[in-house]
Amino acid sequence: MIGTLRRKFVLIVVALVGIVLAFMLGSSLWSTYTTQWQLIYRSLDAALQSDDLPMIGGSTNEPSEYSSGGRLVVTVSLDEEGVLLTTNESLSAINQDTLSDVIETVLASSETSGRIRSSHVAWESESLPDGGTKIALADTSDIDVAFQNQLITSIVGFVCGLGLLFIAAWWLSSWILRPVKSAWIQQRRFVADASHELKTPLAVIVANMGILQKDKTLSEDSRSWINSSVEAACQMQGLVTNLLELARTDETIAGDANAKRKVDVDFSDMVQSAALEFDAMAFEHGCSIDEKVQEGIHITGDPDWLARLVKILIDNAIKYAGEKTVVTVQLTKESNKVHLVVNDHGQVINPEDLKHVFDRFYRSDKARSRSTGGFGLGLAIAKGIAESHGGSIAAQSNEADGTTFTVTL
Repeated sequence: MIGTLRRKFVLIVVALVGIVLAFMLGSSLWSTYTTQWQLIYRSLDAALQSDDLPMIGGSTNEPSEYSSGGRLVVTVSLDEEGVLLTTNESLSAINQDTLSDVIETVLASSETSGRIRSSHVAWESESLPDGGTKIALADTSDIDVAFQNQLITSIVGFVCGLGLLFIAAWWLSSWILRPVKSAWIQQRRFVADASHELKTPLAVIVANMGILQKDKTLSEDSRSWINSSVEAACQMQGLVTNLLELARTDETIAGDANAKRKVDVDFSDMVQSAALEFDAMAFEHGCSIDEKVQEGIHITGDPDWLARLVKILIDNAIKYAGEKTVVTVQLTKESNKVHLVVNDHGQVINPEDLKHVFDRFYRSDKARSRSTGGFGLGLAIAKGIAESHGGSIAAQSNEADGTTFTVTL
């Protein structure tokens, strides 16, 4: 529980801060990108409107409105047939193939501005009164390279920032969850200690009541009181036993390796034996058991707990199965996953109740009524056993397929 809570805390913190950081870096990149291109197009606009352009590379040029921080542009004029008429004196600074590509692109385009990314050139054009075309173009290599470098730097910074944030959040989570962990440990110890302390007096009560039951001098009224007391004490013993099992599974899930044994278990034989053991009970409830067990499936775990897991699921299925129905117990193995599936066709569990069937002491009015006995701890114990073995358990219930519990180990 604490480990899951810690992981969720770190994930939420990293996700939220990561979203904010990504937004900030993205906004910075977009702002830089749009600002640079606004400067370029301001230069192109000014170049198209001016008749006296300074020469790119000229040493006597003074900064002008369209130079925008020192960026100069080149203009060319075409007649209505697309033939190059005039250029400014900086034509030598332009690659002839690039100039040809720009002219071809401008004449073929219906737009008045654009980019040629492969050549790192931005252009803008306007129509002349005589039917010709005037084109202004600027080299964008420095901007493209600068933006690419900024993008790489931002990505590296984002990844490194998330990495440092993860480390900090993981360390902080240990400190923040320390009171929760302490309370959780105290709760588990209380349940275990209280259960242990209750076992002895309950055993004494049951033993003493058993002696009284053998007293033939008791009246029928007194004997009925004693019998009801014995029944209540036995139920309490069962509850204490269940609480102890839950405490042990909690300790295992929390990381106490000594809470359960780890031995090789013939799970196929265990499931078959459990199904055979419940045949008589199924007959009494008017149903039958159909076991489909793949042979030779072995897993590592605590045999007592695993047997308890299988018996809880089969017992639960028989209790709620309808008359003249079949309870299916299936065990299969796929790669390194073992699947135990127990299905019954009885009363369907409502979706609202289905979300809580593994909660401790949870009982719905229909699917888990007191008439079936128990304290609402069986499925909670089954979940604890599955998770303590590194597995999971899930439940599904509908009219067509009945109720199915699936354990994956």
